[in-house]
Amino acid sequence: MFAQRAEDMRPATHYRSERISAVNGEYFFSTREGTLEGPYFTRVDAQREIDFYIQRQSGASQQRER
Repeated sequence: MFAQRAEDMRPATHYRSERISAVNGEYFFSTREGTLEGPYFTRVDAQREIDFYIQRQSGASQQRER
């Protein structure tokens, strides 16, 4: 998970942190792009949505390369 994205112009050190946070009983996840996605009812829902988000971002990245 230390690969450089095509949009990243220079190498950098990335630190792994907890992506999911709970606020008032609702779950959110943060993205590399600096957005906060949610709310979700459970941590499992938030994790599932992270997986979907990554798939969407990967697809969008591939579309831009064409």
